[in-house]
Amino acid sequence: MRGKEREWEGVTGGTTLGQKAMKITFSVVNVRVGYVILAFVVPFYMLFRRKGYLSIYRYFRWQHGYSPLKSFFYTYRNHFVFGQAMLDRFAVYAGQKNFKVDSPDNDLFISMLENPHGCIVAGAHVGNPELCGYLLRQQKKRINCLIYGGEAQEVQKNRTKILERNNIRTIPVSEDMSHIFLINEALKDGEMVSMPCDRTFGSSKSVECDFLNGKADFPIGAFVLARQFDVPVLAMFALKTKTSQYRIRIVRISVPAEGSKREQIEAMTRTFAHELECIVKKHPEQWFNFYNFWKDEHVSCA
Repeated sequence: MRGKEREWEGVTGGTTLGQKAMKITFSVVNVRVGYVILAFVVPFYMLFRRKGYLSIYRYFRWQHGYSPLKSFFYTYRNHFVFGQAMLDRFAVYAGQKNFKVDSPDNDLFISMLENPHGCIVAGAHVGNPELCGYLLRQQKKRINCLIYGGEAQEVQKNRTKILERNNIRTIPVSEDMSHIFLINEALKDGEMVSMPCDRTFGSSKSVECDFLNGKADFPIGAFVLARQFDVPVLAMFALKTKTSQYRIRIVRISVPAEGSKREQIEAMTRTFAHELECIVKKHPEQWFNFYNFWKDEHVSCA
């Protein structure tokens, strides 16, 4: 349905000069000042980015069943929190050290770092997982993060610089599919591989899942790799809880004891979708998929 509206164009906005200026600004100004300005900028962004605005409005109106007024309020809040996530990223680039991360499930993550075998970390476009990669410092095992390859050069440069300090390597998705070889190599070497599991990027390798009162396709790639290399899967979500505080939620995605390999992969995908649904129900304003994600989208915005 409506192919163009089902596509995600996830690139950090602004020119290279503007992004550099933002980094310089946050080297002398607290990020909270940026939040104040952001509050006035968001309405204009919503006005001129109508496709994304409507998708998020429908998400609150139909998937959560909010009233029109409440849906509009949460749509604004969603855009504001997303803007905060972007500003937090540049604040870290600029060297601000006031951000903290709380991980109540840290024992599960540490056990995977100490395990000699590889591991898949299944992420989603909820909260701010990239910032937590900047804050979680460890040298026990390299983590390989699959990322969108079309980001602005300034963002990629800063991202790579900080992540490498924390033993994290970025693997951009490439048209020649060379990233697949790097992922396979990492898992063979007993390393972690982190990848988003809530967008298909047009891939036919997906399974339809019940998700927030609708049907949506979730990619199976991470779970295919998990069964192929016989490695565990952790679902990891990083949520903003306070101005400078993030919390990481980690859940083990178990392999079903019965069924064919295909059935196990599909069951793991649905388990991930269920865990994501639980997170999004608790933090609906931190879901950042600015396109028509569901297969049965309502055409009306009323």
